[in-house]
Amino acid sequence: MIEGGGRALAEDGVDRIQAAWQRERPGIPVDSIGVITRIWRIGKLLADERRRTLARLGIDAATLDLLSTLRRSGPPYRLTPGAIARQTLVSAGAISQRVARAERQGMVRREHSGPDGRRSYVNLTAEGHALIDRSVGELLRREDDLMSSLATDRRDELTELLRILLADLTCRLAVDDRP
Repeated sequence: MIEGGGRALAEDGVDRIQAAWQRERPGIPVDSIGVITRIWRIGKLLADERRRTLARLGIDAATLDLLSTLRRSGPPYRLTPGAIARQTLVSAGAISQRVARAERQGMVRREHSGPDGRRSYVNLTAEGHALIDRSVGELLRREDDLMSSLATDRRDELTELLRILLADLTCRLAVDDRP
């Protein structure tokens, strides 16, 4: 049994994987399995649940990402396609496809400005604003519920540990994750 948050937790599949590698290859480091494999498994569980929740809400993950980025930008809820690509860590081509699809659905509208009309903006429409506000509220309530097994102080501790790990990996792997 493993102690977790004041209660005993049974050994899980990740513990068994880690023990098996330790048994089979005693000279290699296996501690990362306890963290990374759990992160992968949690990520899969959360991604699957997010997909189910979004399907119920009538929005897909790509549209959620686009509309969320515009909504978080604050009034007037408009950004250039390049700014959207940087904030979402998605290629310019993928952003162009997302914008075109959301524009056909009436969620965003493109605007050209500048002396030659070459500067492009993506604007959140009233319909897109309503959809993202409704969707993100329900999604975040669901995800908050999924975290309910962790007390607030444990969530804060986990948040800080993940922040440290993400910052280190971002630096080591030379990934730019700035908004």
